[in-house]
Amino acid sequence: MTRTAEQVKGRAGRLARLMPSGPSTAARTPFVLLVVLLLAGGLISLLLLNSALNEGSFRLSKLKRETTELTDEQQALQRDVDSYSEPDALERRARELGMVPGGSPAFLNPDGTVSGVPERATAQPSTPTALPAPEASVPVPTGQPGPTSPSASPAPSDSPVTPSTTATTPAPTTTGR
Repeated sequence: MTRTAEQVKGRAGRLARLMPSGPSTAARTPFVLLVVLLLAGGLISLLLLNSALNEGSFRLSKLKRETTELTDEQQALQRDVDSYSEPDALERRARELGMVPGGSPAFLNPDGTVSGVPERATAQPSTPTALPAPEASVPVPTGQPGPTSPSASPAPSDSPVTPSTTATTPAPTTTGR
């Protein structure tokens, strides 16, 4: 067996002499460059992805904040609409505009006759809770009339309006429905 071991040593020695001695860096350089480029590309893509996610997160939080502000504004406007729609507020504003409650209604029938007794709407004394304070602090120049009070205006006519009972348009015909 010593002979075969010597032959193997001899062959290995000859083969070792054929190959250059020392580590070969020429074959590793492209592989190392490829690994470094892949790692750098992965790192850059992760940074870009993280930046995009953060930008989306900031935009989302901004949109949520705007939604909250707009919801608060919508609720405040709805409260204003509700307060203006209350019957007391509607009556007060109507009185400020000079409107008065209507009397009993009268209706026109299809044949042109009037059902009910039409009456003129008259101003009834309102409750003193919503009366504005008189403007006594405003000086009135001499020679000009002062502000008139509501009681100084002429009273409306108390005669009821009598509508004409003659029909001006022909009565509608039924279609058999």
